Amino acid sequence: MPIVELSNVTKRFGDLTVLNGVSLSVERGEIIAVLGRSGSGKSTMLRCINGLEAIQGGDVVVDGVKVNDPACDIRRLRQRVGIVFQSFNLFPHLSVVDNITLAPRVVKGADPAAARELARDVLRRVGLEEKLESFPDELSGGQKQRVAIARSLAMQPKVMLFDEVTSALDPELTGEVLKVLETMASEGMTMILVTHEIGFARRFGSRVVFMHHGVIWEEGAAAETLANPRTSEFKTFLSAVMH
Repeated sequence: MPIVELSNVTKRFGDLTVLNGVSLSVERGEIIAVLGRSGSGKSTMLRCINGLEAIQGGDVVVDGVKVNDPACDIRRLRQRVGIVFQSFNLFPHLSVVDNITLAPRVVKGADPAAARELARDVLRRVGLEEKLESFPDELSGGQKQRVAIARSLAMQPKVMLFDEVTSALDPELTGEVLKVLETMASEGMTMILVTHEIGFARRFGSRVVFMHHGVIWEEGAAAETLANPRTSEFKTFLSAVMH
């Protein structure tokens, strides 16, 4: 059974249709790189997967839970689906350890000592164990993004969603964050990434999904599809982002 399944999903904002009958099936351990121009529906699709946006048609099912069912426990769903945005969204008044342990303590009722140990473990995974007591304004952009990833990992999700997590970072800091994603990929984490990092998509992606005008225009095995795009729209997009 796929861990994420979108069936004919429609999402509108007023008169604007942002997702127009999108269907996508993601198996456990797959890494899906979602590409496309601004406004093609990529970020909205991620937000529909973890229930941040309500849909107007179709179904979204994550780990057997129907997200668009009015009876869906959204808090429980979000324990299974981590999402990391480009803007980090760390609480500036909380230390790194408190940013990371807040959700495990509040949502899962984790014991403070156990939560702290968990924070140390996830920070070790993103290479920032020494920043446990730091505050966000003492960190570089790349470090903040790695803390944001650690915070999501602390909830032990089944699926991780990444929305342009490197777009606000310079090349060196981007490299730091991509290393963390590579480690997660090697550990078998299911990931759906909206990204312009074509090199990462080629090396680590199971599949590439190209979105255009709110539909999945083209999809296929990552390396093969990136080397031989079938549609003129995808060819044009790739030549623009790779130069």
